[in-house]
Amino acid sequence: MKILSPEVTRLLDKLYNLRGEDSVIFKEMASSEAKAEATRVRTTEEKSSLQDKIAGLERDSKNLSEQGKKLADVLSTIDKNDFATVIERLEINFDPEALTKKLNDTLPGTIDKVNDDIKESQENLVRVEEEMNSAITEIEEIGIRRDAAVANQAKLNEYFELALNGNINITRDSITALLEQFDFSEEETREAAKILMFPEDALYDYDAKLKEAEKRSISEVMQEAKNNVELEKVEVEEESPAVSEDEEKVETREEPKEAEVEVKSEPIPVETEVKTFDKEDLMDLFNEIGLDYLDYTTRDLEEVLEHFNEKVIRRNVGIFKNNDLSLDIFVDHINLLYDRELEAKVDRLLRIGKSALDIYLNPTVLTKYDYRNLDKAIILLQNSGLDPKKVPLMAY
Repeated sequence: MKILSPEVTRLLDKLYNLRGEDSVIFKEMASSEAKAEATRVRTTEEKSSLQDKIAGLERDSKNLSEQGKKLADVLSTIDKNDFATVIERLEINFDPEALTKKLNDTLPGTIDKVNDDIKESQENLVRVEEEMNSAITEIEEIGIRRDAAVANQAKLNEYFELALNGNINITRDSITALLEQFDFSEEETREAAKILMFPEDALYDYDAKLKEAEKRSISEVMQEAKNNVELEKVEVEEESPAVSEDEEKVETREEPKEAEVEVKSEPIPVETEVKTFDKEDLMDLFNEIGLDYLDYTTRDLEEVLEHFNEKVIRRNVGIFKNNDLSLDIFVDHINLLYDRELEAKVDRLLRIGKSALDIYLNPTVLTKYDYRNLDKAIILLQNSGLDPKKVPLMAY
């Protein structure tokens, strides 16, 4: 088989991702749709609340005017001297003239304040309705775009099947017109069209390697890794039941040199922080570190709080930023936000030649393995004669 260049491999990784159910396009649509739906639900509730508030304020304004006038009329007919004995003997603080003056001094201003509140609430209602309508429109547009994306994906798969079967008879213009629908750059579009039109140059070899890697890594290599881990646990328990954690680290380092590279970051102790944050605090933290809490469900936030460690969260977001990894990955894989081994796993993948784009397109590799088993899977691929860099992450 030919050795494909990293550029061609990355392009084919991207194309194959677009062919599958886990296409980054569908995932981005799902994320945008969830966010828009959350906005729609929130603004619908806000609209109802504002409408109730406005109705209540309008009643108050009307009652203040009508009842104020009635009270003023009543007070104007009362002569305090007519009730002097009762007022004096019962020590009642009743002064119609003083009450009338207070009514005349404060009632107009009170009514004006209520009317100002009505105006402010009405302005907020307009803003909320605009936000709600925008969210509804976005949801509808995403539905239309999804239908188009499904059709484009089907056409892309058709072209690939024709190319892989040696029956490609599509013009370059037809191929480039389709690839432009996936927001490919001009250079990527040109190269991808070339790959499809001349599959013998790269596509056949990539597809063959992918199938070989899928078969080997899923049905054999990964099962072998699992068996080895379980066997090692049994051996450790039988041979040295009282072995310390430090001793275990020394004993299990008899692996190829690739596995002997130290984990980049020291694990953060579980008990370094006390979980004192509530949901509001977590939202503030998200805003501070560049995450939009509206992208996450209430269950997501509760899950983070259950495993809360501010240092881990800040470090993991920093890892993604420093390696040009999209923070959108956290939306679909919330457990990565509090994963204490995330930095070590990302570093391990980068050291074997995987790019940030590889990881972005196949982030499940970070959730599927802890660091130790990821390392073992990579070593087993190497021992099986496969280059982990060339094996697509979706096949890990």
